[in-house]
Amino acid sequence: MRIIDRQAMRAILLTPQDRVLLMRVDYGSGDWWITPGGGTEPGETPEATLRRELHEELGFALPAPGPLVWRRRVLMRFGPQCWRQAEDYFLVETAQFQPEIQNAPEAGRIREFRWWSLPEIRHSSERLAPERLARIVMDYRENGPPDGPLGLEIVEE
Repeated sequence: MRIIDRQAMRAILLTPQDRVLLMRVDYGSGDWWITPGGGTEPGETPEATLRRELHEELGFALPAPGPLVWRRRVLMRFGPQCWRQAEDYFLVETAQFQPEIQNAPEAGRIREFRWWSLPEIRHSSERLAPERLARIVMDYRENGPPDGPLGLEIVEE
């Protein structure tokens, strides 16, 4: 099996009412609710990646990236390929808006968008990533921006 190393940037978009935007994506082996974002292109900075991905997937113009709050390392299988992906999660405070896919290469896999409350995230039986999403947001609300990412989650999907 071919393993592809990949760096990705993701945004936890959080409203003043503590709602988080997730998108339901079909990965072939089932759907996952994930935060918007995606892979870094050669020579691209983390901020540039986040801006590009949020524009492509949501039509959202990122005013400024928020603090880096979480790191996740995940091994994902896609048929004959396997991605070993390092993900950095940035918290972005925003008003609620209606996402509109622009020119996202993965648009065919995006099934829907939804703003979730923290209790909905905590008690959901859906597959969500990162698994600690509600805790990450609650830590941010209780303690403010961290000095660095709160932790590292290593997952094999």
